[in-house]
Amino acid sequence: MDIIGTILWPLKWAVELILVAFHALFTFVGMNPAAGLTWVLSIVGLVLVVRALLIPLFVKQIKNQRKMMEVAPQLKKIQDKYKGKRDQMSREAMSRETMALYKNTGTNPMGSCLPLLVQMPIFFALFSVLREAAGGKRGVGPLNQELASLFGDASLFDVAPLHSSFQDAMNATPPAVGVMVIAAVMVVLMTSSQFFTQLQIMSKNISEETKASPMFKQQRILLYLLPFVFLFSGFAFPLGVMFYWLVSNIWTMVQQFIIIRNMPMPGTEAAREREARLARKGKLDKLAKGDDTIVVEEKKPAQRQQPVGKNRAKKLAQQGKQVPQAKEQNKPGSTPGPRDSKGKK
Repeated sequence: MDIIGTILWPLKWAVELILVAFHALFTFVGMNPAAGLTWVLSIVGLVLVVRALLIPLFVKQIKNQRKMMEVAPQLKKIQDKYKGKRDQMSREAMSRETMALYKNTGTNPMGSCLPLLVQMPIFFALFSVLREAAGGKRGVGPLNQELASLFGDASLFDVAPLHSSFQDAMNATPPAVGVMVIAAVMVVLMTSSQFFTQLQIMSKNISEETKASPMFKQQRILLYLLPFVFLFSGFAFPLGVMFYWLVSNIWTMVQQFIIIRNMPMPGTEAAREREARLARKGKLDKLAKGDDTIVVEEKKPAQRQQPVGKNRAKKLAQQGKQVPQAKEQNKPGSTPGPRDSKGKK
């Protein structure tokens, strides 16, 4: 029994549905159903739908990261408490206290990986759909035999079949130079966009305390090593999958830029830059709880005028200054009566 195929079956069906729907839309507006550009735009539409559906998970990821920063000092206290204790009882006690802290604060250390974990099966489903369609094999859902044949024969600029990869083009006789050029450009763009996305996170949206940790140093090493991994593995992907990956990377890069600019992590360089921008605009940003509430400075109430005595009033009148008039406070139920020349009732 094919367990992976069974797990991917509903995802493949959904991928085919979205892909075929966009293909039908572009065909309806007059594009050639067999053209490679029509299928590339259908793949772009698939990316936009998938990433839009993942926005709630991304928002949840941001909130979880903020909560993890808030509980970091308490987590460090637990770790310091059991530092150097390697016996079984101490490890179990440390694990219990850590899990209790996560439960009480509503944090989840795996929450930051949720969008990636959800997106990876979709990527594998797309890879499987495009591979099968490239061979003219119908899909498990709306991608029928006719559409699979159209995709299998589709070429970008009439020189680069979407089912081909750099590796396939290099092993062909003669080598398909057009496919190799387009695939090489795609791999460079994919790797560069992914590197820039991670670089802007690690350079601007990480606090100084986190940068001093050994884990950050390991992540920084991976930042420069992973591009080489994707650089070589990308040459084995079909052009159709590479288009999906590139558009998805561009979405992530723009999304991260917007989040870092408008909702940075507290205590980071991005947060200080945001405060400076708000200060230049005359706004005060309330970052105590990590929200985006703008505090508007309230006007102070006017001071109550103190009553002026007769002698001081006479001096002010002689100097040509206005005598401040105090409002008369009448008791409830009382009515002002007539006054004599001395100001008495």
